[in-house]
Amino acid sequence: MPVATFVLPASLALQLLSGAAPAKPAAPAATAVSATGAKAAAPATGAKAAAPAYSQAVAEKLIGPALTEGQAYARLAELTDGIGPRLSGSEAAEAAVQWALRSFKADGVKAWTEPVKVPRWVRGEERGEVLASERTRGHPLSLLALGGSPPTAPEGLTAEVVEVTSLEELAALGGAVKGKIVFFNHTMSVAADYGRFAGLRGRGPAVAAKAGAVGALVRSLATASLRTPHTGSTRFEDGGPRIPAASIATEDADLLHRMLAGGAVRVKVVLGSSELPDADSHNVIAEVRGREKPQEIVLISAHLDSWDVGTGAHDDGAGVVMVMEAARLIAKLPQAPRRTVRVVLFMNEENGLRGARAYAEAHAAELPRHVAAMEMDAGGGRPLGVSLRAGAGGQELVRPWLKPLVALGAGTFSAREAGGADLSPMVSARVPFFGVEVDSSRYFDVHHTMADTLDKVDPQDLARSTAATAWATYALAEMPGLLVRPEPPPVPSGPPAVSPAKASGH
Repeated sequence: MPVATFVLPASLALQLLSGAAPAKPAAPAATAVSATGAKAAAPATGAKAAAPAYSQAVAEKLIGPALTEGQAYARLAELTDGIGPRLSGSEAAEAAVQWALRSFKADGVKAWTEPVKVPRWVRGEERGEVLASERTRGHPLSLLALGGSPPTAPEGLTAEVVEVTSLEELAALGGAVKGKIVFFNHTMSVAADYGRFAGLRGRGPAVAAKAGAVGALVRSLATASLRTPHTGSTRFEDGGPRIPAASIATEDADLLHRMLAGGAVRVKVVLGSSELPDADSHNVIAEVRGREKPQEIVLISAHLDSWDVGTGAHDDGAGVVMVMEAARLIAKLPQAPRRTVRVVLFMNEENGLRGARAYAEAHAAELPRHVAAMEMDAGGGRPLGVSLRAGAGGQELVRPWLKPLVALGAGTFSAREAGGADLSPMVSARVPFFGVEVDSSRYFDVHHTMADTLDKVDPQDLARSTAATAWATYALAEMPGLLVRPEPPPVPSGPPAVSPAKASGH
């Protein structure tokens, strides 16, 4: 489908990267800067600088087009505006699968699908209100059902609200929550808080149900809001009690908190969600075959599904187009990298990880030959650095290949460890992980909301991160040495942790 293409003029690429205004013509300088940030040396007057470990010409062929052609943003427009929200099991999710196959074919990249059975949850009607009392008139609640929530009765659920700020506080209340709607409140204000409070959404309603609660409301996991509630998945145990659960906008959470300080509060919630039989779906796989060691695989990935609100531009349309563009640009090189680059667009990251598990099971025999894996799933912000999860010596091996990322603002190592929800089934196989860390400071402004749309993605930031993704992928596929495989993971003693950015994903 035709879309407007964002194109960054090559003459402005470096000024964009530095954040400077367009420069006036200047007198010839002693050195010139390439699109990779490397300097062409003036006539030598001293010792010759060491040759880079990589080909600068190749770096130019990958980074230059990513910055100047606008393909990533144009493709993101196709996915978000053309197909829209893509919850697993929906017709739109399958339309996205076919779109990805057509796009890879147009790029000259071999691609195929692999089957996945996915859950089919449908949102339905949703509304809520604070009921009028002697102290207050009624107030509407801005809410979204949580993925996996059962419906209320057709007439809705009406009950008194009890507020908690942790699962421990819920446990301490014991039978006091029986017959109540548990309101999970928290203080998330920055992206790093997501890992602190995601468990209230993911596990809170199930814990409340076991304690006898009849419903759950969860303050949105948000860093900003204009009464925009944030959905996400919640999980109930097989055979365990299930209660209607919804997220509420942060403004409404603050309203409930203030009103509860003055006495009892009753709310009414109507949810029409439904759970349909599992649906047939697919992961999309694509490859650029390596020239010398095709049996060694560098995997780059993102998830093709999204929530059914918004159009999944940051989560995870941006990641999808970054890895697709990396494959397109690498496939256009005159010479393929040493190792095979494999792209996986996973299905069902948001509410089940079925695609991730299906891939790990289908390719179990190959996982020892997966020499590196990356998941791009933290939005379309500008690149900040490179992350690794590997054995000893990983940074030393990769460091000589970072120089082309300097002009992009990503030429250093992140303190965070690489990973991702869809990569988690590969941890036991000790697959080394790498990643391009992007600026996620405003990611949770729109994450899982109606506001996660194309206009929230900055084309220039997306171009920068696409360029960084392409080069980091090529570096891992081309460098002579291999990352040492990480140590086996420790046996978990409690619930899985959630990373500051989004590692649990859901």
